[in-house]
Amino acid sequence: MNHKIFGFILLAFFVQLTNAQSLLEQRKTFTRADTLRGSLRPERTCFDVTFYELSVKVDTGAQTIAGSNRIVYKTVTDFTKLQIDLYANMLIDSIMAEGKVLKYKREFNAIFVDMPRTMKTGEKGELIAYYHGKPTVAKRPPWDGGFTWTTDDQGRFWLGVSCEGMGASLWWPCKDYLGDEPDSVRVMCNVPKGLKCVLNGILEAEIQHPADTTITYSWKVNYPINNYDISLNIGNYVHFSDTYVADDKTHLALDYYVLDYNLKKAKEQFLQVKPMLKCYEKYLGKYPFWMDGYALVETPYLGMEHQEAIAYGNKYQSGYAGYDFSRIGLDFDYIIIHESAHEWWGNSVSCKDLADMWIHESFATYTESIFVDCTYGPDTALMYINAKKSTVGNKAPIVGTYGVNEEGDGDMYNKGMLFLHTLRHVVNNDPKWWSIIKGMCDTTFKMKTIGYDDVLKYFNDKTGMNLTAVFDQYLKHAKIPLLQYNLKKDKGNTYIFSYKWKTDSKDFLMPFTVSTDNRTDHHLNATNDWNSTTITLEKENDLRIRDDLGYFNTTRYFNMDKAK
Repeated sequence: MNHKIFGFILLAFFVQLTNAQSLLEQRKTFTRADTLRGSLRPERTCFDVTFYELSVKVDTGAQTIAGSNRIVYKTVTDFTKLQIDLYANMLIDSIMAEGKVLKYKREFNAIFVDMPRTMKTGEKGELIAYYHGKPTVAKRPPWDGGFTWTTDDQGRFWLGVSCEGMGASLWWPCKDYLGDEPDSVRVMCNVPKGLKCVLNGILEAEIQHPADTTITYSWKVNYPINNYDISLNIGNYVHFSDTYVADDKTHLALDYYVLDYNLKKAKEQFLQVKPMLKCYEKYLGKYPFWMDGYALVETPYLGMEHQEAIAYGNKYQSGYAGYDFSRIGLDFDYIIIHESAHEWWGNSVSCKDLADMWIHESFATYTESIFVDCTYGPDTALMYINAKKSTVGNKAPIVGTYGVNEEGDGDMYNKGMLFLHTLRHVVNNDPKWWSIIKGMCDTTFKMKTIGYDDVLKYFNDKTGMNLTAVFDQYLKHAKIPLLQYNLKKDKGNTYIFSYKWKTDSKDFLMPFTVSTDNRTDHHLNATNDWNSTTITLEKENDLRIRDDLGYFNTTRYFNMDKAK
């Protein structure tokens, strides 16, 4: 079969599958377990995690893990009970605090721990949870996550862990709520000698254990981090490094961990990193986790935005698994470009509820177009953005259900990108637009967890516009706006152009652009009511609705009496 045809079929299947899954999720009935997992309850709001120290031993033969997590926290309100999370198939051995074994009660994947005394507001505390078990095996990583126990091309052990959406409590006990990121994390991973364990952050130590021929790798993350970003990568890795020089002449460490037989290919493929970082620095600000460095780690699954240890499984191909997602002939490595964008969008600027995962994916996907603009020019970037329209389903909202750990529709990627592209031309002032984008991730929300309302308020404040109905239509409704219009000849070359938006959101106001002679653009404000303006055309077909500058549908009415 022709590779391009096969790629198109594969893409269409993936989009349909994603949309079908999202629609199924939208219709599901949420349970007590969902609420315990996704909501802010008193047992969660009472404490703020400041540090995790996770220690885990991996049994590569039995495919089990065992370890402990020391949870350091600051008390927000007085409490005697708190909630941590660990999947029910993983077993708690004991929980300790202040030298005492604590009582606890499990309810589904939530564990309610009775503290040894009343913890007072403002004091610091800690507990240690000891656990073991056989973690969930990934069925379709990274979308349906878990542990990927596999072998490399030479039949040697290889493990990767991905748990976005499913949550870190899939394999270690923690406060598994996106809105509470630890300020820093240490992870110590014990594996059989001969294997290398690569984690997030900086490698602090490699500790040999001659008695049982194992080795412990200790890694430290010095920044806030999403729990799901913490990952184990175990295999026959080799390491090589490079350095990126920022505009201010400071140096960023670039570290690459790849399977030994892929070293040559990796050194060639990863040359794309430095020009990408240069582009992102210009538009988004410096790489957020400067002290810990930037890293790519080869994985047995396609990719994931694991902070400071980005999962790379694109097999050193261009595009997405060798296929040009945009179908316009671009040859960059999609996984490098997209997953790296998440260091700004998702890892630095993070959503506090899974319902707002669009904040991660919409902005990261839009950042792909920024890279295309930097590398291939603005005309190609415009083509790249518009090529994604055919992949959008518009069947369900891209904002999910709050408080139940439920993300929205898969349209959050490409529809989200198209929404931001539309906003750029609504603002209609590129210097202002790029200052808004850069300010969002480089200052205002850097290293913060945020939600829908935070983003909306930020854009309203920075643009001086009321974009509430626009956000609502694109993010909380399935359908995109429909521009209804009529063109009626007046006299000579003069025409009356009438137009209005049809939307689910009330009081909808959004400008759009029309061209009258392929050179002159007119920026028109449109509402849910009919408006008219006089335009001059050499011939009627010279009118062009610039739907390449926005994402909306159009309908022309030739008889205004039938207009709705």
